[in-house]
Amino acid sequence: MKVCIIGGGLAGLAAAFRLRDQHEIDIYEKRGCLGGCLSSHRIDEYWIEQYYHHCFAGDRQLLALFSELAIEDRLEWRKGTTGYFAGNTVYPLNTPLEIFRYPFLSPIDTVRLALLTLRAKGMDPAALDDITAREYIIDHLGQRTYESFFEPLLSSKFGALSGTVSAAWLIGRVAIRSNRGLSGERLGYLKGGFQVFLDALSDAVGRACTVRLRDPVTGISREQDGWRVNGQRYDAVISTIPPQALRPAGGPDLPPVPYQGAACLALGMEEEYTRGIYWLNMKDPAPFGAVITHTNFVPRERYGEHIVYLASYFSGDLPHQAGSTMRKEFCRRFSVPDSAIHWERLAVEPLAGPVFSTGYHRLIPAYREKGLFFAGMFSASNYPERSMEGSIRAGYAVAEALAGGTP
Repeated sequence: MKVCIIGGGLAGLAAAFRLRDQHEIDIYEKRGCLGGCLSSHRIDEYWIEQYYHHCFAGDRQLLALFSELAIEDRLEWRKGTTGYFAGNTVYPLNTPLEIFRYPFLSPIDTVRLALLTLRAKGMDPAALDDITAREYIIDHLGQRTYESFFEPLLSSKFGALSGTVSAAWLIGRVAIRSNRGLSGERLGYLKGGFQVFLDALSDAVGRACTVRLRDPVTGISREQDGWRVNGQRYDAVISTIPPQALRPAGGPDLPPVPYQGAACLALGMEEEYTRGIYWLNMKDPAPFGAVITHTNFVPRERYGEHIVYLASYFSGDLPHQAGSTMRKEFCRRFSVPDSAIHWERLAVEPLAGPVFSTGYHRLIPAYREKGLFFAGMFSASNYPERSMEGSIRAGYAVAEALAGGTP
């Protein structure tokens, strides 16, 4: 068959990788490069991701793909530390003693939090899809634990939409991130960055497929014996962009999946200002929800400087001069002189990822809907927490669905 894949992100590349030997494939990508949110900035002699990334020991399909692409020797397991910025103070929250000393939680709060972490892996997140995370935490752990620990986490990931997020997402996140030792979380990274993975996957796909960069899909229509996309005929179409984003081009009228945008400001710096912590959530209101010091996770020596991300999520339009505002506030709150910043790069994606609001589970499109095939960050494999693993699994699942039936 002649197959059209809309979107050259991870799900689209994974589907193309699985289908490339049996079908003729065209990939349509609106940007000038493949990879979507996995893309990287080129800074002098190194690559650094536009949006922070790491993987987990339980990412079976992703780790297997590393092996298929012969890059498994680049994988290393490192310690990811976390903390909170509250009252202009950095609080590490990794060891039991650090958590016990966190002044915004009582000893009883800490014990309840630990018990929830232990229970999370055995819970069914889908059963919590209609309950907000806020309701669930207040009911089970109390108002203080919600405001001091979970509200900053929700705000850092979902911004103004954090109040709509379901308990399913929260429990799913706690479960996936529970691979912790006594001093931090065990996370995976590739030497050379995830650009190594993207290059290897893109090369494997590009040798067998036609890649159409800077070619957004502007027209799609059903024909008697197939589909027509941008004037080209196809036997089947796989869309990896949000379902509502395909509708203006002629795609089917499916229930919209709630999405949000992301603005991520990467900074190259002389020093680091987060006390050795990799992921610092902002408890105090700020134009960014978290400060991610990449070089507190991956050694600074690989880059010759420190690298920091300021992460912000938005719905609707990006606030005016968002990058400048984030940089100024970061410098003010962490007492960073302007001269300490070597470079900055702002990455913005208006449809960066789904918002797992209450009722989200009922909005997930099937891998085959109304004659089209769908896979992406909105798919069932990415519920209730999106990840590289979830997008790989979505790409494989839609490839299997296409191979197993007629469009």
